Amino acid sequence: MANSTKPRAIGLNHVALEVGDIEEALAFYGRIFDLQLRGKSETMAFIDLGDQFVALQAGRKQPADDGRHVGLVVDDKEAVRAALKAAGIKPIGGPFLDFRDPWGNRIEIVGYDNIQFTKAPNVLRGMGLTHLTKNETAKKELAEKGMSVS
Repeated sequence: MANSTKPRAIGLNHVALEVGDIEEALAFYGRIFDLQLRGKSETMAFIDLGDQFVALQAGRKQPADDGRHVGLVVDDKEAVRAALKAAGIKPIGGPFLDFRDPWGNRIEIVGYDNIQFTKAPNVLRGMGLTHLTKNETAKKELAEKGMSVS
């Protein structure tokens, strides 16, 4: 049961990834994904994810990520696998589709059909993704929380 004296975290607005160079990062991620650029400067770039975004910020200094990662939801996981191969990027071994960018950020790729969140119909429409569906496991998880989808 929720404690009414504390604020409730209800979602993510964005994640910031530190990279070496903004133009290089946009070129790298542009080889894998169809990017919708929200805006950029010399030290920052903002990539739209519908009603959320990823911020790329110049200045990464720490070593490569190990377990720490960002899970990006995609409309077609197999298309990402093919794009990684075409770009010469080797996925990290294991049960998931993970890779590291040139600056050590670990990215996990998750298919929209297999996740327990759903985009609102107006957001999907604005993204041109009204054809996306959920698999039975995701539908069950959403229904158990009172968030059924059709």
